[in-house]
Amino acid sequence: MPLDITFTLSDRDLERFKTIVGKAKTTASENQSQAEIEKAAYKIVDVAMNSDLPDFIADRLLQLKVLLEMMRDDEWGMNDEDKSRIISAMSYFADPIDLIPDHIPGIGFLDDAMFVEIVIRELGAEIEAYNEFVDFRMAEEKRLTDEGKDPNDDRGSWLTPKRDELHARIQDARGSGDGDDFLFHIL
Repeated sequence: MPLDITFTLSDRDLERFKTIVGKAKTTASENQSQAEIEKAAYKIVDVAMNSDLPDFIADRLLQLKVLLEMMRDDEWGMNDEDKSRIISAMSYFADPIDLIPDHIPGIGFLDDAMFVEIVIRELGAEIEAYNEFVDFRMAEEKRLTDEGKDPNDDRGSWLTPKRDELHARIQDARGSGDGDDFLFHIL
């Protein structure tokens, strides 16, 4: 029988995370390339998929995968500023010295899971829009194929309007925020 446990990160807790993330960002920007930071994030996803982590940790770590896919999806067309924000957030995973060292069995990735949860919540509009874009793209490809058409013919004519609509929705969601977003405040 599953058990829900909820806890609240206080302002002090968030400030501590901000400090650690800020240090990780500085260290990463000085010592690591974007490719190295992405590799570290993919390593976290691999650990989540292939290790015997508690489900509540693994489930959150796997959510990094959608952020990595968003950045690499040329048809989604993420701008450089948004890619930079995500890479900055992911720099936490490239820092060997984080809140709870990863080598501690059972809980070593708990802080990583908490940070992923924060990132996912703050990028909720972006993730929701991207998932809608992927679903739309797959459905249109299937529809066109079922009609005997090549979905790659004039692909931009059906992808671009949907992508533009979703990017506008993201901008609207950002504009209606209260400005106290954890990540966007520090990144």
